[in-house]
Amino acid sequence: MVKAAILHEGDNNDTNDKMLIRSLLTYLELDLDCIHFVGFGSKSDFFKTDNLKYSLLKQQVEAGQINKILFIVDSDYKENDAKYGGFENTENLLKQTINELGFQYIACFYIVCNPVTKEGYLESLIFASLPDTKRECIERFIKCSEMDKRNHKSIIYGLCKIGYPYSPIPHYNFDHSHFDKLKAELKKLFA
Repeated sequence: MVKAAILHEGDNNDTNDKMLIRSLLTYLELDLDCIHFVGFGSKSDFFKTDNLKYSLLKQQVEAGQINKILFIVDSDYKENDAKYGGFENTENLLKQTINELGFQYIACFYIVCNPVTKEGYLESLIFASLPDTKRECIERFIKCSEMDKRNHKSIIYGLCKIGYPYSPIPHYNFDHSHFDKLKAELKKLFA
């Protein structure tokens, strides 16, 4: 029954990325049973075309078990990783990888980030989708706190979850326009 694969960062357990994707598929009333989730570990693993996960995926494509693939990868920050970080680097590397694998006719991608700055990761997308007053409140708290800013992802996610437990975390604000492109990419898997 599975016909589409979603490749995401992290492992195959219920990571924050996978939970967001599953929640959005449910929100869109798309059949989760038609999706094969593949956790790729770290971002750099996506760009290793000799990765065993790609060999297994190619077999599934050739057997007709998978006919569409969606790569979902964080943008991150170019200043933190000159090779893999940043929207443009990620986009170019994904295109190159998809072509090298021969998936150019069945694969597309979505780069997770703050859609305005084109930087960041899942937490940046969630944070950007908060109403201005809530986002500004968290920004002020982070600025004046003595929290270790190097753990920005966890701080943002944790503060959103604790401070606003019902919206958008764990119930993401999928009606926000920042989620429109991701929703469109997920719907393409079922077209």
